[in-house]
Amino acid sequence: MSTAPRPFALDRTALHPSLSDPLLDVMTFLNEIVDRFPRAISFAPGRPHEGLFAPADAERHIARYRRYLRHERGLSENQITRALVQYGPTGGIITELLVRALRHDEGIEARPEDVVITVGFQEALFTTLRALFATEDDVLLVPEPCYTGVTGAAAVLGIRVVPVPEGPRGLDADDVARAAQAVRSAGGRPRACYVVPDFANPSGHRLTLTDRHRLLAVAHRHDLLLLEDNPYGFFTRDGRRRPTLRSLDARGHVVYLGSFAKSCFPGARVGYVVAGQPVHDAATGTSTPLAAELARVKSMITVNTPAVSQAVIGGMLLEHGCRLATANDRAARFYGHNMDLLLDGLATALPRAADQGVRWNDPDGGFFVGLEVPFIADRELLEISAERFGVIWTPMSSFHTGAGGRDALRLSISYLDPDQVREGVRRLARLITWRLDRPTGVPGHTAHAPRTGAAR
Repeated sequence: MSTAPRPFALDRTALHPSLSDPLLDVMTFLNEIVDRFPRAISFAPGRPHEGLFAPADAERHIARYRRYLRHERGLSENQITRALVQYGPTGGIITELLVRALRHDEGIEARPEDVVITVGFQEALFTTLRALFATEDDVLLVPEPCYTGVTGAAAVLGIRVVPVPEGPRGLDADDVARAAQAVRSAGGRPRACYVVPDFANPSGHRLTLTDRHRLLAVAHRHDLLLLEDNPYGFFTRDGRRRPTLRSLDARGHVVYLGSFAKSCFPGARVGYVVAGQPVHDAATGTSTPLAAELARVKSMITVNTPAVSQAVIGGMLLEHGCRLATANDRAARFYGHNMDLLLDGLATALPRAADQGVRWNDPDGGFFVGLEVPFIADRELLEISAERFGVIWTPMSSFHTGAGGRDALRLSISYLDPDQVREGVRRLARLITWRLDRPTGVPGHTAHAPRTGAAR
């Protein structure tokens, strides 16, 4: 009697330690919740609204980019075909158009050679972190709470992270300075600080102009790079935008990370890095922009960003005169309206919330609101929320490196229709009211939770 050979298996302890980090399971868990409760209204995704995009637009944008290659760049049909169907330059084929857009929209002056076009923001982040963090002594400062894509990337790359708690106005320059000094006093090197100045994910906080200047001064004083991420800057509720750190930076301390996912076409998966800082080679006596070094890293990851995806973005840039702020007016109004509905709905449905320890911020724009509650808002409560009340949100603890954020949650307004926002707020208010009314000291969350009819 023969027996089947034993299949080869791997020991988890022999894999990279980051694979056991709970941060890497956050999105999987939220997607699983959404799949299990499809009728629940979800405030969890930070995705742009699908109604703002159409697949047919991609064909029009590619056609516009082809005309640009033919008439402005003087390429033949064979050269155009090669540019779109073959491997291309690692740094990208739309760098010149991006430079125009940055000048028009952000007042950022850069050269095409200062830019690398990447496969989304995440590759921009990975290549930047890999190039900058050379030894175990190099430390990345991050706001607390922080977008999990950043802390997760650092974990995968084996980079040590030091959190800097956000204040009511966002990341404070004095706190960054103290964290940098503490790292240096302990023998480490504070290499860079990740920051989202406009409507941070997950808190929704926005830095004032004064705080931006203060943060740049700290970067200069502590020899610190600022990794500026700006996915939400176009989406203000009042139409008033603030200058990016990169546009204010006179000393070269800002590496600007961007993405077209929110502002152009999410499915194209195109991002970029603006990194013109000179890298000196003492052996040869030459200098190259940091972007060239990032391109070398990228060449070992994705080789190049798909040309067709770049053509979609390039065509949209051309269609709008390389002015994305104008192109996103409709989106800004849509997200601003949804934010108004959420904030007004919370005030209406929870009129005595502050007296009961329920508080939320009032962002000037963006996608996210942080909601504090006087009880634990964990995965167990989220299960009840989805099943019994028909509403999904993200535990704020998912964005903390330690044990913080257990009494808060993140709400995102970007993916929902206005009617869904209205109904979702009502369902969320019922959950909060039910939880507030429960006797203190009762273990667990599950006792006598009502089931909303809308969630069946």
